[in-house]
Amino acid sequence: MNSPTSFIDVIPPQDRRQSETALAVARGTSRFLRSLGFSCVSELSLPSGRRADLAAMNARGDIWIVEIKSSLEDLRADQKWQDYRMHCDRLFFAFTQDLPCEVFPPDTGLIVADAYGAYLHCDAPEHRLPAATRKSMIVSFGLLAARRMSRLVDPQGHGDIDE
Repeated sequence: MNSPTSFIDVIPPQDRRQSETALAVARGTSRFLRSLGFSCVSELSLPSGRRADLAAMNARGDIWIVEIKSSLEDLRADQKWQDYRMHCDRLFFAFTQDLPCEVFPPDTGLIVADAYGAYLHCDAPEHRLPAATRKSMIVSFGLLAARRMSRLVDPQGHGDIDE
């Protein structure tokens, strides 16, 4: 018996903004964060208009943002990462072992990753979010995750709705 769902591709298409290296770092970092009890979404739009590479949330409602850097040039060209701090409890950079840790800002956490996993090189300082910002981030996180799940179940039912 053929089911209409047998033709649905359960892997969403890549948006082609990220390099292969960045995608590998995101995958390994997401695996690492899951091992710490966090769920992750990629490319989360923030109230400031920026977009976080990875946003992670755990059952306590802690929110971490991870900015992925695939090269030294990528880090040097990026001045927007400082805006992410107001939307998370901890801010991290994730990168390959090819980049030296010394080039990253000292007040952020560092995660070294490849496509298969990651490890915490140094923890990020905590700066707890105000309650209203936390609520906004939790709602944004949940809505994005729900939209993505819905697209997997009914890819034709979403038209041109942006994430």
